[in-house]
Amino acid sequence: MSDYRLGAIEAQFADIIWKNEPLSSMELVKLCESELNWKKSTTYTVLRRLCDRGFFVNDSSTVKALISREEFYSRQSEEFVEDSFKGSLPAFLAAFTKNKTLSKEEISEIRRMIDSYEEG
Repeated sequence: MSDYRLGAIEAQFADIIWKNEPLSSMELVKLCESELNWKKSTTYTVLRRLCDRGFFVNDSSTVKALISREEFYSRQSEEFVEDSFKGSLPAFLAAFTKNKTLSKEEISEIRRMIDSYEEG
């Protein structure tokens, strides 16, 4: 899977699966009906599309993730930095902080991340 992008509705749908997996396809239909106001056919159409893209599997009516939520967002972030900043994390951080002031806590957390990366 090389494209780690989901539309807004697909992301909501994926979050339902990630929060509740493993779950039966009928449970998924009920959750999507209550949370997204979807019909059964819509749920199965989107599920099939995301299964075809390698995010999930529907095996014997049990829906499971093939990639965790954390792994998805990690890879999506990597693609964004690669596509938008030619893979340069410093360029991304410069752009991100240009109009946003980082809190002391955020700065400390970034320093801890860098320190742990240097140690590892």
